[in-house]
Amino acid sequence: MRIAILLFDDLTALDAVGPYEILSALPGVVIRFVGERRGLVRAHRGGLGLSVDTELDELTDPEVVLVPGGPGQSVLMDDGPVHEWLRTVDATSTWMTSVCTGSLILAAAGLLEGHRATSHWLALDQLPAHGVEPTGERVVIDGKYVTAAGVSSGIDMALTLAGRTFGDSVAQRIQLGTEYDPQPPYDAGSPDRAPAEIVKALRDNSRFVLRGR
Repeated sequence: MRIAILLFDDLTALDAVGPYEILSALPGVVIRFVGERRGLVRAHRGGLGLSVDTELDELTDPEVVLVPGGPGQSVLMDDGPVHEWLRTVDATSTWMTSVCTGSLILAAAGLLEGHRATSHWLALDQLPAHGVEPTGERVVIDGKYVTAAGVSSGIDMALTLAGRTFGDSVAQRIQLGTEYDPQPPYDAGSPDRAPAEIVKALRDNSRFVLRGR
């Protein structure tokens, strides 16, 4: 199984690396980090470097495509090489997936029209403009399209995909091997449960949260 993970500058690192850690443990998979040009891209905030090893036109038939989100998503909303590639690989892929605002890129490419999808909770209201039905679920499967909510939910999405493609026992072994057993110190990971003042602060500054400026 060939898995293509799209990379671009100012992505959120965990959007790509979290699912990678899960999917790379699947038997017989080959993962390629694809982008417009070979070389390093820099993640948002700390500038973590991730390396594009395959240019878009070098891999046009992966079985699985993963599109992360992050502030750099905003410059990939116009039609161009990334959208063209996504439409090309969509024709033959088994699964098209996204994490966080990566679903906005899929939507802008016209792939999610008429489908249900999720995204970061601060970006859900942008999906209807692309003909997409937004949902606040953590992982949404609608046909071949699998979208995850914000950042950490990419791990849940990857485990869901692992179970769908290789069976529950394989996914459970990977979950145990990574000791993915979330027990956060705060119950503030959802706008439904976080303190109202925290939710308001993030809503008021959503431009800075999602676009990094």
